Amino acid sequence: MEQDCIFCRIISGESPATVVFQDDLVIAFLDIYPAAPIHLLIAPRDHIPSINHLDEGHATLVGHMHLVAKQLAELNNISVTGYRLIINTGMDAKQSVPHLHLHLLGGQPMRYPMG
Repeated sequence: MEQDCIFCRIISGESPATVVFQDDLVIAFLDIYPAAPIHLLIAPRDHIPSINHLDEGHATLVGHMHLVAKQLAELNNISVTGYRLIINTGMDAKQSVPHLHLHLLGGQPMRYPMG
């Protein structure tokens, strides 16, 4: 755990969040600045600063994050209408928290093009 990481503090229970899912590998909670009616963040319990810090040993974790996103999309009734999954990496991508996380956005038509 990184003491100065807000997601690590959420995972440890030190900072509040509206948690919608958790298991041994990940936690999912509402984004406090939602960009869509459904905007959830799925983060690993282990502190991994970004996708650039992944290695082969993280393959199961990354797959699990996507399966949790699928499950949460179904629970939020957006699996049929559609949703977007985003992982921002680095400053140019506007990664605002240096803890790997997957955004699940849905509940409205998404804008295109991205970027």
